[in-house]
Amino acid sequence: MTNPILLETDLPGLAPVVRGKVRDIYRFDDRLLIVATDRISAFDYILATGIPDKGRVLTQLSLFWFDFLKDLTPTHLLSANIDDYPEPLRAHREQLEGRSMLVRRAEMIQVECVARGYLSGSGWKEYRQTGSVCGIRLPAGLKESDKLPEPIFTPAIKAQTGHDENISFERAAELAGADLVAQLRDRTLEIYRRAADYAATRGVLVADTKFEFGFVDGTLVLADEVLTPDSSRFWPAETYQPGGAQPSYDKQYVRDYLESIQWAKQPPAPPLPDEVARQTSEKYKEAYRAITGKNL
Repeated sequence: MTNPILLETDLPGLAPVVRGKVRDIYRFDDRLLIVATDRISAFDYILATGIPDKGRVLTQLSLFWFDFLKDLTPTHLLSANIDDYPEPLRAHREQLEGRSMLVRRAEMIQVECVARGYLSGSGWKEYRQTGSVCGIRLPAGLKESDKLPEPIFTPAIKAQTGHDENISFERAAELAGADLVAQLRDRTLEIYRRAADYAATRGVLVADTKFEFGFVDGTLVLADEVLTPDSSRFWPAETYQPGGAQPSYDKQYVRDYLESIQWAKQPPAPPLPDEVARQTSEKYKEAYRAITGKNL
């Protein structure tokens, strides 16, 4: 059974400190409540149509990975049990159940940590132009979606346009310090290898993924969402065929629809047909089923 679509939280008497493209964030002293809505963005615009159960998939998959990775890295997670939430929130169980997390407030690091195991997306575009990705020289003759000889760390920052901008290790070191970026690289690749090895046993290839880290009381923690269809490229192993783009468990279906109607990528963003929203929801839920072995 599909739950009601939540496009925006409405918690009377409480105001979010941030409404992002997908998440509404509330602050309670040194804690944050992160609520994953069913909003979806494409080409940097939030669409008017929500994707059923999308926020629940993002939250439940992040919770799965936080638990799976707990021996590798501390995280900012406190609880996803509403009974543990601050008292004003408990009356809003219907909105928050399954799609929210109470976390420690972290001092976030501005460098975003991308791990790539396959050559795709902006990495493929850069490789075609330079033979490198974020300053890392790769073997000649690679095809789109080829598996890399070994996973690589390709940091990024948010550009003024809102897009992620790939940067070199050296540039990341200038921004955050060489020792910290080396620590981020090592932890990012360790997490990626552990997660990718597990996902492969479930028939899912993790082509690439983005992590965010911060500090809580001086301790480096994994934060935000982790290994979801919004932050990762998940490919079904059974259809993997290098040499072109791959089918994936993410919002590519939405992008393809918007391209097909020749939207000029200017506001207002068009609504999605019910069928496109439903099919996109199924792709998100299938990612959850494939990785966890459970239905949402």
